[in-house]
Amino acid sequence: MIKKISLIIMAVFYLVSGINHFLHPQNYYPLIPPYLPFHEFINMASGTGEIFFGSLLLFPFTRKAGAYGIIALLILFIPAHIYMIQKGGCMSIQLCVPAWVAWVRLFPLQFILIAWARWYGK
Repeated sequence: MIKKISLIIMAVFYLVSGINHFLHPQNYYPLIPPYLPFHEFINMASGTGEIFFGSLLLFPFTRKAGAYGIIALLILFIPAHIYMIQKGGCMSIQLCVPAWVAWVRLFPLQFILIAWARWYGK
């Protein structure tokens, strides 16, 4: 029962996050390191990936693919977390968190999210 509820929470989390990439793209652009080109494309691809893989989690026959897709996205997001740490947590006037929050987003949160997705990829 806990695994089923957790799965629904995870799927909704990624679906809402993915949709948010399109509704509020300005929140995500500051997170993309400047050495990466095509910020708009990266934001749209990230949002599309979150929606797509979050949707795959909802169906038993696509759940494993969805879980591994989420893991791939989380790994691809690591440069954004490192960039946030390098900036001391302040990415823009709208997005400024204490430096320790930037660290927690990478260690341990990113690994917890990967482990959570892996739970459904077995």
